[in-house]
Amino acid sequence: MSFIDTIKERAKQDLKTIVLPESEDIRTYKAAEQVLKEGFAKVIIIGSEEEVAANKADCDITGAVIVDPAKSDKTEAYVQKFAELRAKKGMTVEKAREIMLNQYTYYGVMMVKMGDADGLVSGACHSTADTLRPSLQILKTAPGTKLVSSFFLMNVPDCEFGNNGTFVFSDCGLNQNPNAEELAAIAKSSADSYRALTGDEPKVAMLSYSTMGSAKHDDVTKVEEATRIAKEENPDLALDGTLQLDAAIVPSVGEFKAPGSKVAGHANTLIFPNLDAGNIGYKLVQRLAKAEAYGPMTQGIAAPVNDLSRGCSAEDIVAEDIVGVIAITAVQAQMQ
Repeated sequence: MSFIDTIKERAKQDLKTIVLPESEDIRTYKAAEQVLKEGFAKVIIIGSEEEVAANKADCDITGAVIVDPAKSDKTEAYVQKFAELRAKKGMTVEKAREIMLNQYTYYGVMMVKMGDADGLVSGACHSTADTLRPSLQILKTAPGTKLVSSFFLMNVPDCEFGNNGTFVFSDCGLNQNPNAEELAAIAKSSADSYRALTGDEPKVAMLSYSTMGSAKHDDVTKVEEATRIAKEENPDLALDGTLQLDAAIVPSVGEFKAPGSKVAGHANTLIFPNLDAGNIGYKLVQRLAKAEAYGPMTQGIAAPVNDLSRGCSAEDIVAEDIVGVIAITAVQAQMQ
């Protein structure tokens, strides 16, 4: 059974309701059709009857709940709550109503906030910022979370490294240049995400172009400090650094470059020093190794709201990508 099939089976154990706000995109309906056919989540699609009829083509979405913000009897409660949440930022009821009626991602996140849905997936035709901004404004961070970050679940075919080719890569989609404290927080959140989604113990590598002090630079010092902080705050976590990528995942290289490390050569959770490295890294693996890349998934938000990697263009996303992220989002919702 593949990794994503295992996730789907877990999702079936306790069905969660996932909102899909992009009713203008045919891939939303193709994904909804597959999710409903496989039966691992309940689905809400936001849009008017006219929008849905015009865009769903021949997709069978029987069982999906269609919510039209202009007609729903819950819209006014969402408007009032959104205006209340953003009052200090100058939000008025009139402006809140305009947003709720016209920006479906905001509406979907408000459904999650009000308990009418368990999670949201978007990003097939919207940017990461357009997907995550509403969740940061409305849902805020989870209790005890120092930093909201993102990760990709990478499933590399025919790979002997990591957990049979399964890795968490972080942060590849949100934090541009985290400082040492933020990098340590990303490491902790990513370890928790890896454990929760795979059921296995994370082995966290703090990546750098230097292994165990083989080079000196401020960028290396930042990762060294982040490693120190993360170890101090999470003494039971298998975490080490600084590690070059090959020292992190290749046993023979790890043993040679970092002898005595319990992580070197066996890492399954890779923490990149900045967004440039993380984004480039996951796309290299996705394209050259033909890996499945699910994300960017968010961690640290009070409820699961997840984006889709659009690749070079929106056309790169197929319905199966959305289906996989919906399954992961449903499992995240189970763990809330």
